[in-house]
Amino acid sequence: MATVIIHTNTLNFEQSKTLERKLGKLTLINNHFRATPDVTPEKSQLTELSQTLQLDINLIPENFDAASVRLLISDMDSTLINIECVDEIADFINVKPQVAAITEAAMRGELNFEESLIERVSLLKGLETSALQHVYDNRLGLNPGAETWIDGLKQNDVKFALVSGGFTFFTQKLQERLGIDFTRANVLSIEHGQLTGTLKGAIVGPQAKADFLIELCEQMEILMSQTIAVGDGANDLMMMQEAGLSVAYHAKPAVQEQADTALNYRGLDAILDFID
Repeated sequence: MATVIIHTNTLNFEQSKTLERKLGKLTLINNHFRATPDVTPEKSQLTELSQTLQLDINLIPENFDAASVRLLISDMDSTLINIECVDEIADFINVKPQVAAITEAAMRGELNFEESLIERVSLLKGLETSALQHVYDNRLGLNPGAETWIDGLKQNDVKFALVSGGFTFFTQKLQERLGIDFTRANVLSIEHGQLTGTLKGAIVGPQAKADFLIELCEQMEILMSQTIAVGDGANDLMMMQEAGLSVAYHAKPAVQEQADTALNYRGLDAILDFID
């Protein structure tokens, strides 16, 4: 039987009546509503309903077992946090518009991620490393619901992995701050307190993100079906396709089309609805 999640615990009269007409009886479970329609709705139908009612509405895939989930892996920039770090770093040497344009095209899947990252990092050459701390202290914020989300995962015995096409400077600080279990990101090359405009080691791009998920599953001795992957850009798709459930968080159109589920109105804590 199909299960549809409506990611809210409050509905007005019009929303409630429309949902019941389309999906059948609604049941409040923890912090959200669920429905079990007799006929499984098409994804396009739920997308249209979601846009009409301004609510996040998702069909849970039949093969997804919420009780078995043991690992959640998430992108960082524009997913866990509210900025693209490389764009904000670039602002300190007055190349933010150029870098941001490349970032946006890469996230839409129009550019090769690895090549675009090399190009963006090259534009940062000569920047003092103090700019990284300034970005973290003054521009980086967690997206809504982030701390509730991570606390909820811990309460459900689900490990959290943060993987990023961004930089270890930020993933490491977030790991310490939030108690994140696993992280992986790109390493900026630094000499004499300045960025060299290059990266150390292999680039963490789309394939590397997927490989990190596979590696963690082997390390934890769990199945891929026991994982959830969350992202917003095209470089997250390979990782999301490997996971037991994929969640597009305020994501680019191409990602929303390919992901199992999508959140466009609620914060990150709504992801807990899939396992609570």
